[in-house]
Amino acid sequence: MRLLGLDPGLGATGWGVIETQAGRLRHVGDGVVRTSPREPLALRLVRLAEGIEAVIARYGVAEAAVEETFVNRNAVSTLRLGQARGTALLVSARAGLSVSEYLPNLVKKAVVGSGHAAKDQVKMMVGVLLPGASLQSEDAADALAVAICHAHHRQTALRLARGLVGGGGAA
Repeated sequence: MRLLGLDPGLGATGWGVIETQAGRLRHVGDGVVRTSPREPLALRLVRLAEGIEAVIARYGVAEAAVEETFVNRNAVSTLRLGQARGTALLVSARAGLSVSEYLPNLVKKAVVGSGHAAKDQVKMMVGVLLPGASLQSEDAADALAVAICHAHHRQTALRLARGLVGGGGAA
């Protein structure tokens, strides 16, 4: 199954596609959708939407995972990040994908083992977990980390569901 991870940003939205099969992960593709700060906000959001749509169509992904917004001191930056995130969520949902959201600390913990890991640690572990990934951009590496986090959480949820369906629940 192919999973899309998205690390939203108005200027640069990282994307990463992985394939999961029998508990193994494989890198499929990654990159960044960029917009120009010289363009109006509405056009930048259209460019993000078109870029994400192209990735979904090209790679035939089945599910998407989007990093949640963290609140920072700059309200304008937080608002713009939220608009980019909203675009990523909308495009993924309109494409018929199941969409999950993960906090940045949960993504870091799933990939590195620590919720407060540095960006370079995340990038290094993504490279270890997905041999062959070029990781030329931090945004793409972060998006692949979101996809890895989703793969792990998805697998755990499936195991729990099988256990409950198989009569493993309490009476």
